[in-house]
Order: sequence, then structure tokens, then C-alpha cells
Amino acid sequence: MNTHAPHPVPPRTPQDTARLSAEAMWATDHASQGLGMELVAVGPGTATLSMTLTERMCNGFGMGHGGFIFALADSAFAFACNSYDERTVAAHCAVTYLRPGTRGKTLVATAREIARTGRSGIYDVEVSEDGVVIAQFRGHSRTIGGALIAPPPSAPESRDHTTTA
Repeated sequence: MNTHAPHPVPPRTPQDTARLSAEAMWATDHASQGLGMELVAVGPGTATLSMTLTERMCNGFGMGHGGFIFALADSAFAFACNSYDERTVAAHCAVTYLRPGTRGKTLVATAREIARTGRSGIYDVEVSEDGVVIAQFRGHSRTIGGALIAPPPSAPESRDHTTTA
């Protein structure tokens, strides 16, 4: 009986790929982390992030500054379009503000894939506060190549073979 036979690695599910891609991105996403964002959920082509609007994130009118709301939506977009283990960046983004964000409230950005063909994708993100949508964001993505997830370690080589020098 060969006790050194490698165990077959089960295939990775799309949900596993999305989770591992998000973990790899989150590890070095100092911008999202620095703004106090939290990664709530991720799946193939989807992501949900949250962020509490602090006093430093409010504009001269005392409401959430649009740049911070955009940043939250952009981060949710990034995690959604990178959920396939392919490095993907924004090519174009637009936001429409519907209501002001309130200091001290937690905003939730939910991104979902609308279309993905070849190297291009379209994602919609809703940003809500207390269940009310305050901003709509649309992002166009472009895959630039390269993986996010490190490949699994290869099985150890068999000791039953010889090599020639």
C-alpha cells in the first residue's frame, strides 16, 4: 500500500474562489480598511461592504461627503468584479446620489454583476442607509490578467523515481 500517494484536491467551487479572491484582496486593501469598511459578504459577481460615516467623512453641510460614498461603492464593485480570481480594475464608474448620508449611520454597498463578456464587465452597486437607497453606482470593469489566489502547493514528488544529472 502506497501511503505517500497524494490526496486529490477537491475542485474549488465558485463560492470558494470568490471567498479566496476577497481574502487575497482584503489583505492588502489599505484604502478600504483605512476608511473602516467591512467586507460583509462575497460571491461570484457579488459583494457587500459596509462603512459607518464618521464626522471626518461629512461635508460642510454635515452630510456624508460624496467622495466617501463613492469610495464605498467602488470597493464593493472591486470585490464583486475580482471574485473570479482574475485581476480586474475599473475602466469607468458613475454615481448618482439620491439622498444624503447621515453622520454616525452605517452605509451598506451591495454590488452585483450585470454583464461579463471577455475582459469587460458591468456592475451595479446600491448604497443604502437604514434600508433606503441613497446612491446608485455603475462600474465598468476590465480584466488585466493575473491571478489573485496563490496556486495550491504541488504534491510532493514521489521518491520512487531517479533522475540523471
